Amino acid sequence: MSKPITNFIEKYFLHFNAAALVDAAKGYEAQLNKGSKMLVSLAGAMSTAELGKIFAEMIRQDKVQIVSCTGANLEEDVMNLVAHSHYKRVPNYRDLTPQDEWDLLEKGLNRVTDTCIPEEEAFRRIQEHIVKIWKDAEAKGERYLPHEYMYKLLLSGVLEQYYEIDIKDSWMYAAAEKNLPIICPGWEDSTMGNIFASYVLKGELKASTVKSGIEYMTFLADWYTDNSENGIGFFQIGGGIAGDFPICVVPMLYQDMEKPETPFWSYFCQISDSTTSYGSYSGAVPNEKITWGKLDIDTPKFIIESDATIVAPLIFAYLLEM
Repeated sequence: MSKPITNFIEKYFLHFNAAALVDAAKGYEAQLNKGSKMLVSLAGAMSTAELGKIFAEMIRQDKVQIVSCTGANLEEDVMNLVAHSHYKRVPNYRDLTPQDEWDLLEKGLNRVTDTCIPEEEAFRRIQEHIVKIWKDAEAKGERYLPHEYMYKLLLSGVLEQYYEIDIKDSWMYAAAEKNLPIICPGWEDSTMGNIFASYVLKGELKASTVKSGIEYMTFLADWYTDNSENGIGFFQIGGGIAGDFPICVVPMLYQDMEKPETPFWSYFCQISDSTTSYGSYSGAVPNEKITWGKLDIDTPKFIIESDATIVAPLIFAYLLEM
């Protein structure tokens, strides 16, 4: 098998962050080879960065067994699926004035760095159909987690009329096909979460129709317990709640549930451009997690201080060449 990415990084990525990238990729590979499972957490706007083009294949090839992501990443992959041609790239975003930003707002373009998400074609297009699924579940007395509603939306076929990219480039669709476990902490602050809250305020839906973050944690606790026989690794893209929330399941089980047999995470890697500073958790070195009962002394630990939109695709490409 030809391995151009592997050959390239092994030849040229020899020091500093480049070497950390190679070490982390090989550590991820070693975890899979020994039968460990892997959690990947997605922070920021990785879906809008179109990580799905390669992450979907990681899911299809069983190189990730569970995902933790923000509500934004959950919905923005689907938005890209149904509204890609309506996105607007703004390469000169650093030069925009407040008036330029206001003009984008009036055009229904919500900016994420150099990319604007079209409100009408993305947010409202999904809203029209997801609301029906929420209301149908409530009418039947059913409750689901946020990602389960998105799976229902994707697998129902109602969005097919809008597809603007190849379906194989949607990581959410790949995940839905496998019914991949997803943890989505803080879903309420996403666009769909805000929309759901508006229907609760209007008295058209009950808040309990969408399961809560506590129910995500209890689901994760059961999943971790059932799947940790050969270890579970933690591959963190960015910082924030997508990583902070799921990594806590280990000390919760060990300390609060008083299950000392709970194994620590068997691998840890974080890609982040957050620098180590006063009180920063996203920028903390991995060893700090030992003091919180998340990682063991000899857990393989890697930190790559770089841009995740550059690093993550390279590591995934390496793993897909295994």
